[in-house]
Amino acid sequence: MDREAQVIGARSNVLDAIGNTSLVSLRRVVPAGCARISVKLEWENPTGSMKDRVAQAMISCAEADGRLKPGDSIVEYTGGSTGTSLALIGAAKGYRLQIVTSDAFSQEKLDHMVALGAELTLVPSEGGRTTKKLILDMIEAARELSRRPRTFWTDQLENRDSVTGYFALGEEIWNQTGGRVDAFVHCVGTGASSRGVATVLKRRQPKVRIVVVEPAESAVLSGGPPGPHKIEGVGIGYTPPLFEPSLIDGIVAVPTEDAKAMARRLSREEGLFAGTSSGANVIAAIEVGKQLGADAHVVTLMVDSGLKYLSTDVYRGKR
Repeated sequence: MDREAQVIGARSNVLDAIGNTSLVSLRRVVPAGCARISVKLEWENPTGSMKDRVAQAMISCAEADGRLKPGDSIVEYTGGSTGTSLALIGAAKGYRLQIVTSDAFSQEKLDHMVALGAELTLVPSEGGRTTKKLILDMIEAARELSRRPRTFWTDQLENRDSVTGYFALGEEIWNQTGGRVDAFVHCVGTGASSRGVATVLKRRQPKVRIVVVEPAESAVLSGGPPGPHKIEGVGIGYTPPLFEPSLIDGIVAVPTEDAKAMARRLSREEGLFAGTSSGANVIAAIEVGKQLGADAHVVTLMVDSGLKYLSTDVYRGKR
């Protein structure tokens, strides 16, 4: 018998560790009369982010249909989490990775991508904030790199394979709650994660409410104008192509500073060390939970680890 196979419970490689994250209920930040709020700890994925799911799906699908072959390079524009996840896949499978990113995103994310072997192209931001112009500039820079021979552009905002990466997340939520989930709440970046989870949950129970979250400073899904904000990885300044409004039952806009404050509360009061978008998720989940009442169950996500934000004003210097 192969020695590796003799190690009971061992994964065959790091990619097998993606998914099956824990679901825990919040205790102290949820007000009286609110629904039960449970969160999926997506930082349990290998890079500390839910984006490992989508990176694995995009690469596996491209390999299966021949768009990506051994020896090819991968290129992507990213705020950091998807790029880090793609770098993990590249390291595990032997692909060269070229990432277009920006100084708008935390230094930890940039350093993590480089540590996993990615080559970075940095696009300057407006004062370290996410704007529509920044996203479009990053996309164009990635488009130029994608014209090189033997280069596969994952193009996450347009790539429908990314939606399939979150089907398993929806199934996990359904199974872990025993089908007792009244609402799912989550921030919109590419729109793939909310769409993937919603597809599964709505198929299981059509009455499940799907509520999406966006920065109040750039509440374009709610009909407002685009604007700069500091909730990394979400709120691109226009409706993402993969966003499917027919699956959505509500939209909550959360100010950046409120999201940061909730991230700090989660750390200090719940022992849950997460990023800004996770703070926004919880604020919106509580809003939905108040509407649904104490007998309901609302699920949202801890999108990534607070370790990705230690150099930012989410945590730096906060006592």
